[in-house]
Amino acid sequence: MKYLKNVTTLKLDRDKCIGCGMCMTVCPHAVFVLREKKADITDRDACMECGACAGNCPADAIAVEAGVGCATAFIVGAITGTEPTCDCAKGSKSRC
Repeated sequence: MKYLKNVTTLKLDRDKCIGCGMCMTVCPHAVFVLREKKADITDRDACMECGACAGNCPADAIAVEAGVGCATAFIVGAITGTEPTCDCAKGSKSRC
């Protein structure tokens, strides 16, 4: 599943990564792989910003603002039948 292109808050600090693979285990959309014994992001646009990766990373190598961004706004809008609330159309400084 893809969300919106280039809007996720997901960040990975490979220098901090210890290669435990926990991010791969907990990510529901297979955003991570191990390359050269460190995590790497394979598909940033598949990230749904759930925060499971950051919350389970023992090295604090991953950061994501869980529950923010346009992806969440579109999901909430689809579930509730309302317009997305990320304010993209209103000229705000959001990432979308």
